[in-house]
Amino acid sequence: MEKLKNALKLFLIMFKIGLFTFGGGYAMIALLENEFVSKKKWLEHGEFMDMVAIAESTPGPIAINSATYIGYKRAGVLGSIFATLGVVMPSFIIIFAISLFFDDFLKIDIVNKAFKGIQVGVVFLIMNAGIKMLKKLDKSVFNIVIFVVASCVMLTFSLLGVSFSSIFYILISATLALIVYLIKYLKQREKSKNKGDTL
Repeated sequence: MEKLKNALKLFLIMFKIGLFTFGGGYAMIALLENEFVSKKKWLEHGEFMDMVAIAESTPGPIAINSATYIGYKRAGVLGSIFATLGVVMPSFIIIFAISLFFDDFLKIDIVNKAFKGIQVGVVFLIMNAGIKMLKKLDKSVFNIVIFVVASCVMLTFSLLGVSFSSIFYILISATLALIVYLIKYLKQREKSKNKGDTL
């Protein structure tokens, strides 16, 4: 009964987030963090950052992956189903309604103007989420180097019109992190082996 209660709560929270998030999953990150880290304290910030990284690097939209994770953490399988449905339902209903009269919808001048305003708001939401995550990121040399190099490469490729999928940035960063981890692990192992030999 408790799990069902938590699952329904999750559905309502995710429905609210899904209803008022324009710009997709990246714009939703700031709202998810505000709701589940700052207000409800259901997730620690480090765990939230890990969730975002996993949600981004696994197949499927980041918003759905995040909702599924949060739902499962809070109320098991039932929670993940309800949270995922909650985040998907608003956009599904709205897009379905719009698709019925899409051409006429775009001809309405006030809707056109509203979309231009929404685009600016979306840029702010994505930027806000990025800045928050950057502030709370572990400031290790490795993280700073990866961030600076990835930013420079992305900017250069954008200016030169080179097409390079964001998936490759994630895969390259993950590979470099694994290499650094393996080097540290092997050094640690070698150190403890040498200690054992001297004893």
